[in-house]
Amino acid sequence: MVGEILIKDVYKTFQSTTPSKEDVVALNGVNLNIRPGSFVSLIGPSGCGKSTLLRIIGGLEKSTKGSVFLDGKEIKKPGSDRGFAFQGSNLFSWLTVEKNIAFGLKARNIYKEKKDDVKEYIKLVGLEGFEDSYPHQLSGGMQQRASLARALVGHPTVLLLDEPLGALDAFTRMNLQDEILNIWKEHNMTMVMVTHDVDEAIYMSDQVVVMAARPSEVKEVIDIDLPRPRARGQDTFQEYRKRILDVLDLGGNVPEVEYYL
Repeated sequence: MVGEILIKDVYKTFQSTTPSKEDVVALNGVNLNIRPGSFVSLIGPSGCGKSTLLRIIGGLEKSTKGSVFLDGKEIKKPGSDRGFAFQGSNLFSWLTVEKNIAFGLKARNIYKEKKDDVKEYIKLVGLEGFEDSYPHQLSGGMQQRASLARALVGHPTVLLLDEPLGALDAFTRMNLQDEILNIWKEHNMTMVMVTHDVDEAIYMSDQVVVMAARPSEVKEVIDIDLPRPRARGQDTFQEYRKRILDVLDLGGNVPEVEYYL
């Protein structure tokens, strides 16, 4: 099986734009092994480097030190073996749904032989009948579906998700969580998702990688040993939730109080 990601001693420093400020260390020696075909979530405080790490895996950003490998090959630039879905849909406003999804195939000059794939993925994400619609004519959830189809149509080995559902309402978000899981199961690809939502991470993931505040490193990797589909209200689910919040120092433990009568 393909889709194994190996992250070895990755550091990322951003240079300060002003002489008076020190450089910002975003990633401080991250080591991680992501199994092929697994669903992994990165969670941690805002600004801790989750999205930076995702961009390094995608080849959109270069590490200051260390390396990332996909199936034994070092990642040095973007590639068609990695699809990317961002928090906003990032659809081209002047293109229809069908043309947005086909854009990457046309850029790679493989649209003619892959034309049927566009229709397949429109159907897969439930956008049949909206092929000729423009982004402004779609709901937020439908825009995100189109964005997912665009990321998937090139048949990537790895799908990278940077808070893809963060801007959606709770009900649309939960429905799309299930849609993404169905795609993951059907296509047996590796998925890595950045999220701030602890419940979302537990509901969707095989592993949750909890990252420390900047300069960031991996605090703990938690295997989620729950059968699918998962019930958000079950006791074990809540136990995982408490464990992750405790690792993030957000458990809210209340000290014992002595009462005197």
